[in-house]
Amino acid sequence: MNSGNIEQITADTAEVIRRFNDVFQRHDPSELPALIAEDCVIENTTPAPNGGRLVGRDACVANWRHLATAPGTYFEFEDLFVAGDRAVIRWRYCFGESEADSMRGVNLMRVRDGLIVEAMGYVKGK
Repeated sequence: MNSGNIEQITADTAEVIRRFNDVFQRHDPSELPALIAEDCVIENTTPAPNGGRLVGRDACVANWRHLATAPGTYFEFEDLFVAGDRAVIRWRYCFGESEADSMRGVNLMRVRDGLIVEAMGYVKGK
């Protein structure tokens, strides 16, 4: 694969992740089904110690829909790194007024053919 192809894959991945992040910023999950592959897999942040595993578009969309629309919550996106079909999203999930009412974490994402196929979430522990 030449560098031109890698650059295009990286740009395509960045666009999918930008659209995905917008879902949470707008609290509007309507675009999720168009972003998620049929065979998508989420390795979630909870329950400890290894998180839950969700398989398939319907399960993944339902999980993210709940997060995007949970009353009184929001995500602050701190950083994004994209290389090829992989992306790393650093975020803070806020569920109250103070910094103590939040948690920081990271998602390791993989995109194939313009759709999210993998999301592995990790949070900072106490």
